[in-house]
Amino acid sequence: MAQRPVVGGKAYHILVAPGEVPRYVLLPGDPGRVPLIARHWEGAREVARNREFVTWVGRYKGVQIAATSTGIGSGSTAIAVEELLQAGADTFIRVGTTGALRREVKLGDLVIGVAAVRWDGASRWYAPPEYPAVAHWRVVSALVTAAEALGVRYHVGIVASTDSFYVGQERPGHGGFLPPWARGLIDTLRSLGVVSFEMESATIFTLSSIYGARAGGVYAAIANRETDEFAPEVGVEDAIRVANEAVRILAEYDSQGGTRP
Repeated sequence: MAQRPVVGGKAYHILVAPGEVPRYVLLPGDPGRVPLIARHWEGAREVARNREFVTWVGRYKGVQIAATSTGIGSGSTAIAVEELLQAGADTFIRVGTTGALRREVKLGDLVIGVAAVRWDGASRWYAPPEYPAVAHWRVVSALVTAAEALGVRYHVGIVASTDSFYVGQERPGHGGFLPPWARGLIDTLRSLGVVSFEMESATIFTLSSIYGARAGGVYAAIANRETDEFAPEVGVEDAIRVANEAVRILAEYDSQGGTRP
């Protein structure tokens, strides 16, 4: 069997070695969001930067914490999760943005994902389509508790993860291109009670379940596909605050001898 590629003792893509990150890792897609997350920490410092993967570590209210950007979509996200697990992480919270499918989700609201529709590509290599992409209940609970404590407006539900931002989310491509199978996607998801679109959680949830890790996701609603509104970055700071506070809650539970699942 082929060995996992390493460079100087560090994972090939994220350039992080075992022991360089703690167990709790926040996963934004955007590399530029990592230092924004780290502004809430003490002793924050960058430990690795390569391609779309930027990793910082620090302490949030005394808890060792890290953030690694995954890039956009499932391929790079699967790489990040694999290599962070190799480095010793076991609890992941995706901190991202989302496009709401329901009118009641206002711009700037947060969505906390309990599960994800697996319209990504990478998770298909790990498990058959019938295998669910579910968040860990303890992480979901911590995110809800954090949002309540911070007074942030939030919604809890299923998100849909797709590797395609345009036709895979029923947005016309160049020249108005939209294949027949992409027409009606939004109505279908709404009828199934799905809250919003995003692009990485199905991969994170699936891999975490397979490997016995914990995962969850909190997303700022920067678009609403029913009202046709769009406001980049609105609510992102709230998502960051909730994710950081959820790590503190999880760490308190773990320090008291909490067990998984």
